Amino acid sequence: MIKARENLIGAWAFLAGLIIAIVMGIISSVTKITTDPFLYGVLAALGIIMGYFVAEKDVRTFLLATVSVVVVCFAGIQAQILNSAIIGIGFNRLVGAILGALLMLFIPSAIVVALKTVFSLAKS
Repeated sequence: MIKARENLIGAWAFLAGLIIAIVMGIISSVTKITTDPFLYGVLAALGIIMGYFVAEKDVRTFLLATVSVVVVCFAGIQAQILNSAIIGIGFNRLVGAILGALLMLFIPSAIVVALKTVFSLAKS
């Protein structure tokens, strides 16, 4: 019963973070106003919560998926910067803002899960 609640809390943190990241990306690209740093802090806190509640049996899968998302988001941001320099399309700003916000969500969760894994390996 406790494991199910832990997964539920992590799932809700992920869903909330995903929605916040998408909304932040849309708002910052449409209004051309920089988003509030407080929202990035909220995303980082949700990422920490996500990472804390990952079950031990799901650590490998979570880390593989998280590292994949981080690499793809980073590569996407770099490609968007290159595209906007060459083409100058405004859609790149939207995608770049969403990918940057997703990085703020997933990087703290990956760090927390990796540290938990290192500590559990050090115990055994």
